Amino acid sequence: MKLDWRLVLVLVLSLGLMVSCEDTDDEETLTAFETLTEYMVDNSYDADAVIAGWNIPAADVTGNEANYFIVDIRDADTYDLGHIPTAVNSAYGNILTTVETYNTTDLPVVVACFSGQSAAHAVVALRLSGYTDAKSLLFGMSSWAYQFDSWTGSISSHAVDHANWSTDAPPAMLAGMDDPVIDTDLTDGAAILAERVDAILEGFKGIASVDVIDAPENYQVLNYWELTDWNYYGHIAGAYQVAPGTLTIANDGLEILDPTQTIVTYCWTGQTSSMMTAWLTALGYDAKSLKNGANSMIYSALEAHTWVALSDDSSDDLPMEP
Repeated sequence: MKLDWRLVLVLVLSLGLMVSCEDTDDEETLTAFETLTEYMVDNSYDADAVIAGWNIPAADVTGNEANYFIVDIRDADTYDLGHIPTAVNSAYGNILTTVETYNTTDLPVVVACFSGQSAAHAVVALRLSGYTDAKSLLFGMSSWAYQFDSWTGSISSHAVDHANWSTDAPPAMLAGMDDPVIDTDLTDGAAILAERVDAILEGFKGIASVDVIDAPENYQVLNYWELTDWNYYGHIAGAYQVAPGTLTIANDGLEILDPTQTIVTYCWTGQTSSMMTAWLTALGYDAKSLKNGANSMIYSALEAHTWVALSDDSSDDLPMEP
């Protein structure tokens, strides 16, 4: 029987089309979250890298102002009352534009706010935008001059002996939780990250400790301490103990996070937790930092990591410009 070459050609083309369709169907389409996290790991934007060496104390800045590009993100009226010499004033949401416009010599950026918490948020936005040596002024302008002390009025011991302050063992971690859904039309990792940085710069995402300690069941609470401190001081009832450095993309540490919950992280002073909150916001989680950390809950019980106010006679104040 003579084989019709035209029939053979049709069969070959049909088979090729079927294989092509199967290959297309088998191709995995990455979600925006997967694209973003892959890009962040590849470019050293994982949590452990982003929060490494994030702060600088006032003692290291004073006298060395010329070595840094200092951005003061307090309101303009307060800035005019006194600020670090050479510091440039910027609205929190405009800090990227300010740095890009005025830091012409590419100095390391130091961000100052009232307490160090909003600045920590801003530093994450900067680091995720390529300013990887940006730092937050530790304890903010509260550590620079007594007149700007916003810390002393924020310390509290209301959680000591509170019914929701617990000494129980840590609850078992969640596992295999879904990824958050990032609402975007972008498909490029760098572009998605830039969009998420804009979400960080919408405002500081904090929550008062009284709101959390009175109703911890309304949140997924993360205690960002080592286990020894967890056992020594106790913790908010139901909180998960997450040792610093473990909540990273690379080690699948995000699988413990519930994307349907508001995730509240707390540390000693609210500054490290602010860093983590901003980073989680970049990933699409609904995250908040517990303001002023343990200092706002169990200040009288703390033996370290406490706020120490400057002298009210201004003898501890560092030089300022009006």
